[in-house]
Amino acid sequence: MASPDPIEKLRLRLVERVRGVFNDTAGGQQPVPISDEALFERDSPIRMVHADIVGMMVGGIRALLLQMLHPEALQGVLDHSNFREDMHGRLRRTARFIAVTSFGHRDDAQRAIERVNRIHAKVTGNLPDGTHYSATNPRTLAWVHVTEASSFLAGYKRHVHPEMPGHQQDEYYRQFALIARALGADPVPESRNEAEELFREMRADLRTSAEAREVAQLVLTQRAPGTPPGLQALLGADAVEMLPPFARTMLGLTRPGMAALPARAATWGMGKTLRWAFRQN
Repeated sequence: MASPDPIEKLRLRLVERVRGVFNDTAGGQQPVPISDEALFERDSPIRMVHADIVGMMVGGIRALLLQMLHPEALQGVLDHSNFREDMHGRLRRTARFIAVTSFGHRDDAQRAIERVNRIHAKVTGNLPDGTHYSATNPRTLAWVHVTEASSFLAGYKRHVHPEMPGHQQDEYYRQFALIARALGADPVPESRNEAEELFREMRADLRTSAEAREVAQLVLTQRAPGTPPGLQALLGADAVEMLPPFARTMLGLTRPGMAALPARAATWGMGKTLRWAFRQN
């Protein structure tokens, strides 16, 4: 009887560990099965971008930091989330939604969208100045979407495919727009140019605050159970490096500078290892 291949054992152990970070394995949750009847075809831009773990983690951190600069998005988190006690749970639920809508069966994707819409309908309240807010506000949802789309794409280009053709990038925005519209976002960009234009336009909606800075620090420092020590710092440094300068200033963050080089090298190496483990090379 042939002895187990030690390299294969290492690969499987790594895959299992990563799946434990993104799925509630203690509660019996399994990874989202990849379906041939998903909303998007195999090897399409949205599935290529959303399949890369490191690009999505770095991009996800960047998106969250940007979202906290929008007063309504921030207040919804403060009023209706236990993020201080369960930041990882919040991130894991977001990651699962992305996985289901990108790779799962279209019926499961539709159910996931409907579930999020029901949750958003209950997220209402008032800003400190008394202005009413709702998580169903199309413009707020547009900011959440454009930060996610631009950040996930930036992470993919940074760590996987720097020379990703422009037409594939535009197709990524067109595909992701399907999910954004189903969630009620408006306006929704369908190209790089539209995304950049919307991003510039919505800067006027953003505000700096002590609360935004607090959430930013939690995002950057809270380590998910099961992740290696120091990993969050590496991912966070890379995400902060990718932020536009105005966002770093508003969040009280400092550009890593030379310190970003080892972080980028480490995350690049980690991404290469994970793509090998998940046989994505």
